[in-house]
Amino acid sequence: MVKRTMPIGFKANAVASGIKKSGKLDLALIFSDLPAKAACVFTTNTIKASPVILDKDYLKKSDFCQAIIANSGNANCFNAKAGLRDALETSKEIANILGLEKENVLVASTGIIGKKLPVEKIKSAIPELAEGLSGEGLDKAKRAIMTTDTFPKECSVKLKIGAKKVTICGIAKGAGMIAPNMATLLCFIMTDANISKEALNQALKEAVNNSFNCITVDGCMSTNDTVMLLANGAAANTLIKGGRDLDLFREGLAKVCLELAKMIVRDAEGASKFIRIRVEGAKSVDAAKKVALSIANSNLFKTAVYGKIRISEGSPQRRGLAV
Repeated sequence: MVKRTMPIGFKANAVASGIKKSGKLDLALIFSDLPAKAACVFTTNTIKASPVILDKDYLKKSDFCQAIIANSGNANCFNAKAGLRDALETSKEIANILGLEKENVLVASTGIIGKKLPVEKIKSAIPELAEGLSGEGLDKAKRAIMTTDTFPKECSVKLKIGAKKVTICGIAKGAGMIAPNMATLLCFIMTDANISKEALNQALKEAVNNSFNCITVDGCMSTNDTVMLLANGAAANTLIKGGRDLDLFREGLAKVCLELAKMIVRDAEGASKFIRIRVEGAKSVDAAKKVALSIANSNLFKTAVYGKIRISEGSPQRRGLAV
């Protein structure tokens, strides 16, 4: 029997639509049987890809989401109005198949920038994609969002809120162009927790800030960075608004995000070292983060670590460092 990691009421699937010339899986769908409250964090880059622009517009119109459709192999970025039309067409097509409003379908893309999204290939694959939705489909979905990743990334935790069991499960992709804030990543998190929209937004922002916003590899940001969190309430726990229940949820969500962030660093393109920087005595978290990132983004520091150079106080190497 397959061990359940998906929260109650969620299904997933993936297909090869032909976006990738390799013929590998490249189109993923996550679906909730129930309308789910949606919380999202997007790239802070000035240039934003078409899916990000569309999703932000949808979230202004609706607090709920029931489906996420994500493609890899094409970022649908730098495509101007055509890119927005293609993202819109994708959300409309999956909404029609699933019987939803288009505003309840969020869209994500990752891959090559500057190439037109092959939206007709996507639309042709959507019926098969929707028909194959299942509680065991996450394994395919997490592989379909990969680009230069060498392994799929998934993490789940189970909590007890009152007398009810709650699951938080997330998948992510990311390996290159990794720098705060966020990175070149897509992350989709599902939970069956019954939680208020305000608490959900608060928990996600904190979790992202302490995980994806704390990793760096090459100092480059992206145009498509997206973290989506859907909560459908299917666990039927007492509504989480604050107090101990919210603390438990925040801890669980933080663990999922942090583990996924660590996986991204371990899978970083060309990386051979995993470095954790610990700052003590700082006046604030922001000050500590500033110090840590000034070290982490230093090419001199990275070169020293890669070369396994041991630097001690008073050594010639130490005296010669310009810091």
